[in-house]
Amino acid sequence: MAIIERPSAPALDSPSVPAVATPSTSYGVFRRPVETTGWKSWLFTIDHKKLGIMYGVVAMAFFIIGGIEALLIRAQLAGPNGTVLSADKYNQMFTMHATTMVFLFVMPMAAAFANYMVPLQIGARDVAFPRINAFGFWAFLFGGLFLNTSWILGGAADGGWFMYAPNSSVAFSPTNGVDFWALGLQITGIASLTGAINLIVTVINMRAPGMSLMKVPIFTWMVMVVQFLLLFAMPVITVALFLLMFQRSFDATFFSVEAGADPLLWQHLFWIFGHPEVYIIVLPAFGIVSEVLPVFSKKPLFGYPLVVFSGAAIGFVGWGVWAHHMFASGLGPISVAVFSVATMAIAIPTGVKIVNWTLTMWNGKIRFATPMLYAVGVIVQFTIGGLSGVTHSVAPSDTQQTDTYYIVAHFHYVIFGGAVLGLFAGLYYWWPKMFGKMLNERLGKWNFWLTIIGMNLTFGPMHIVGLQGQPRRMYVWTENRAGEGFFNIGFWNLIASIGSLVLSLGVLLFLINIYVSHRKGTQPAPLDPWDARSLEWMTASPPKEHNFDAIPTVGHLDEFFHRKYEDRGTEDHHDYHQVATAEDLLAEQEANAEKHIHLPSPSYWPILLAFALPIMAYGVIYNILLIAAGALLALVSLYGWGMEPHTATDDDYDPPTTGTDLEVASHG
Repeated sequence: MAIIERPSAPALDSPSVPAVATPSTSYGVFRRPVETTGWKSWLFTIDHKKLGIMYGVVAMAFFIIGGIEALLIRAQLAGPNGTVLSADKYNQMFTMHATTMVFLFVMPMAAAFANYMVPLQIGARDVAFPRINAFGFWAFLFGGLFLNTSWILGGAADGGWFMYAPNSSVAFSPTNGVDFWALGLQITGIASLTGAINLIVTVINMRAPGMSLMKVPIFTWMVMVVQFLLLFAMPVITVALFLLMFQRSFDATFFSVEAGADPLLWQHLFWIFGHPEVYIIVLPAFGIVSEVLPVFSKKPLFGYPLVVFSGAAIGFVGWGVWAHHMFASGLGPISVAVFSVATMAIAIPTGVKIVNWTLTMWNGKIRFATPMLYAVGVIVQFTIGGLSGVTHSVAPSDTQQTDTYYIVAHFHYVIFGGAVLGLFAGLYYWWPKMFGKMLNERLGKWNFWLTIIGMNLTFGPMHIVGLQGQPRRMYVWTENRAGEGFFNIGFWNLIASIGSLVLSLGVLLFLINIYVSHRKGTQPAPLDPWDARSLEWMTASPPKEHNFDAIPTVGHLDEFFHRKYEDRGTEDHHDYHQVATAEDLLAEQEANAEKHIHLPSPSYWPILLAFALPIMAYGVIYNILLIAAGALLALVSLYGWGMEPHTATDDDYDPPTTGTDLEVASHG
C-alpha cells in the first residue's frame, strides 16, 4: 500500500488541535465572517458539495411538480370523454410536464451528482471556478421558477416540449406561455453552458497527481462527455430560442411561410440539440451504473477502455441522427436513408455498454442491495427502450409511429428506464457519502419494486395503444375508438393511469425513506458501507469542507480499492487480501495532513447576477424598463464580482493563537 510522503501535521479533527480561526470574507466593500452553519452558509456558498445538494433538492422538487402534471394527464385519459382538464389546459399540462422533467429534473439531478462527486472522484478540493458554479445553480433555479410563474400569469406554454412552428407563433399561441418557455429555457441554458465549461476545465486540469485520463472513474468520464455535448448543443437551442423570441416579441419572420421562411428550420435547430440531449440525459446514469455494478459484483468493471470509448462514441454519433425525428416531414429518400443508417449505428456503442455491464456481473459475488437493484433495472428497462428505438431507424415504420403513443412509450423507457432509474441508483449508492446516513434498505427495495412495476404498467400499454393509432396529444378518447379484446385502448389507458399511481407511490416511498433515515435517529453510516472502489470514498462521510486532508497520489484505476487490498496472486489469477480499511486510510490522511489548504470564500454576487436574468426576461414580455433594471443589476453584479479579491488578504484572518498554522484562503 502506497503511503504519501508529506510533512507531518496534527490530525485536523484531533482534540489537541485548537479550532482554526474563522476567516472573514470580503463582499465588495463589506466584510463579514464566513458562515459555516445556518441558512447563510447555503445562500452564499460556492462549495461544490453544498451546491450539489442544492441542485438535488431543487431538482427533486421539480420532479414532484412534473409528476403531479403527469398524474393529471393520466387522470384525464383514464376513461372516455375525460373532463379533468380542458383541451387548452391539457396542452399546457403535457408541454410543462415534458419540459419540467427534461430541463428541470433529469439534467439538474445529473448536475447534482456531477457537482458533488466529480471533484471527489478526481482528488480535487473544488471545481475550477467555484463562483461560476454558484452562478450556474442560481440561474437554473431562477430560470425554473420563472418558467413556472407562467401558470399564474396567463397560462403556461401549450405547444409541446419541442414547440414546433407555426404552432408556437402568436397566431396559434396568443398567450405569453410560449414566451415564458423560450426565455426560461434560455436562462437554464446559461446555467448548463457555464456548468459545462466549469466541469471540463476541472476534469482536464485538476486531477490528482498520477491520475491519467485512463485512471479516471467512469462516472467522471461520462460526465465529461456530457459537458462536451452541452458545450456544442446549448448554443444551437439558444439560437433557436432567440429566433422564436424575436418572432413572437419583435415581429420577426424566421419561421413564417407567408414571409418566405421555412418552419422546418425550427425542427432542424431543435433536433440538432434535441437528440444529443437524449444522451446528455442518459450518459450520467450510465456512469452511475458503471460505478455501482463493479462494487456490488465484487469485480472490476469489465472492459473499462471499451466503456470509456463507447461513451465517447455515443456522444459523437449522437450528432448525426437528429432527422429521424423528421421522417414524416418530407426530407427526401437520400436524407432518410443516411439518418436511418446513423440511427442503426448508434445502437452499437450502446450495446457495447450493455454487454460490458452484463459481463461485469458474470461470475461475480452479487449483492442485491438497493443501488444494485436500480442498476440492473436500468439494464433491463433501457434495453426495452433501445429495442423500440431501433424500429425508428426503419423509415416506413417510423412514419407510421410518428406522433402516436408508441413514441411516448419508447421515450419514457429510455428516459425513465435509463436516466431516472440510474439517478435513483446514484441516490441510494452515494447517500451515505453525502449525508453520513444510510437509507433504509427495506423501504429502498419497496421503493424499487413499486417504481419498476409502476413504470411498466404506465408505459408498457402505450406501445399497444400507439400501434392502434392513438395520437400522443389527443386529450380525450371516445367509446367508439376503444376497440375490442387485447386491442381495447380503453382498457390499456386505464391500466396506464393505474400504473402512474403505483409509480407515484414508489416515489413517495423514497421521500418517506429520507424522512425515516434522517428523523428517526438512524445510526451514522459506516465510512465504507459498500466496500467501494473509487476515490470519493477515501475521505470522511460527509466529506470535510476541503475534501481531502492530503491530496492523494493515484497509481491505479480504482485507487481506493487498491489501497485496501493487496494482490498476492499471479498475473493470470488475482488473489486480493485486505490490508487496510477505510478508517485506516482516513487516519493516514489526517496524520499527513497538508499544512496550507486553500478554499474558496463565499460570495453573494453570483446570486445577484443570476437574479438579474429573470428580471430582464419579464421585461421582454411586459415592460422594457424591466430590461433596463435587470441589465443594471447584472452590470453592478459583474463589477462587484470582478472587484472581489481572488485571494484573501491578511486582514481577512484572525491568526490562530496556538497549535497549527493551517490556513483557509479564498480564491475566485
